[in-house]
Amino acid sequence: MENKKTGAQTFVLCNPPSISGHANVVGEKEGQGPLKNSFDVISIDDTFGERSWEKAEVEMQKQALTMALTKAKQTPSILDFLFAGDLLNQCISAGYAARNTGIPFFGLYGACSTMGESLSLAALLLDGGFGEWGAAVTSSHFCSAERQYRAPLEYGGQRTPTSQWTATAAGAVVLAKNGEGPYVTHVTPGCIRDKGIKDANNMGAAMAWAAYDTISQHLKDTNRSTSYYDLIITGDLGKLGMEIVIDLFAEDGIDITPNYTDCGVLLFDLKEQDVHCGASGCGCSASVLTGYLLNGMRAGQWNNILFCTTGALHSPTALGQGESIPGICHAVAISTCK
Repeated sequence: MENKKTGAQTFVLCNPPSISGHANVVGEKEGQGPLKNSFDVISIDDTFGERSWEKAEVEMQKQALTMALTKAKQTPSILDFLFAGDLLNQCISAGYAARNTGIPFFGLYGACSTMGESLSLAALLLDGGFGEWGAAVTSSHFCSAERQYRAPLEYGGQRTPTSQWTATAAGAVVLAKNGEGPYVTHVTPGCIRDKGIKDANNMGAAMAWAAYDTISQHLKDTNRSTSYYDLIITGDLGKLGMEIVIDLFAEDGIDITPNYTDCGVLLFDLKEQDVHCGASGCGCSASVLTGYLLNGMRAGQWNNILFCTTGALHSPTALGQGESIPGICHAVAISTCK
């Protein structure tokens, strides 16, 4: 049996799955940002025609997956499995979106790291020969997330300078065991890291150490330098969290800035859109990946990307009990070549 693990945490996909189709759906605010030309659907109605924000998120996932399958020239019946998740309790958006599809379903919760987690697991199964087609879907919604994690919008609470704006967005990726690139070539699952941050409005700081840890481990496991990648991108650390990652690498004597950015910094215009430290929510990295990043790879802008989604693994219950906020980061190497 071939050994597919290198180093302490990284898996090498010997038969790299192809990203056959990808699509996204976003809200009006996201559609007013710098990446507006990379989105498939921009809705001016954040309810997406539904009666609640939670039902709107279900519709977003349905639309994203349908469009990704259309781009891959496939139907739902072709999928051997679907990995999907969201920010809501019991992953209800993903579960309700999948309930009438007839697709074998794995519901995931990785907070804002869910796109990286779902993409990793789908790619690993295909590489292992456990299917021919798989999909990864993730979403978040500003209004449903605020209601669950902080306070109802009607409360009108003032946001702190370190806070981020939960993206109203969904992204879907359809993977094929065989096909043209881009390809998923390596997966580095992260370990939970906790620096004792207890402020739910400072999640960038809570997740930054996990991002640094996973990226460092990936580079060590693969014997690569940061310059190997055309782009290293974290998932919604925001401005503050991104600055912390840069400082942590600088302490190691590594300047990561030439090819490093963050989905939470890219999604909105930080100066014009009043989002403070940037975007958050698992729909943030999902929509940036399925639009800006993969479109750019297909256009020849980048050949090798390290996509590193970050998540704050907390809940209102845990924070109410005085717990800190653990962070996680999963790294996925995507290349235009096998």
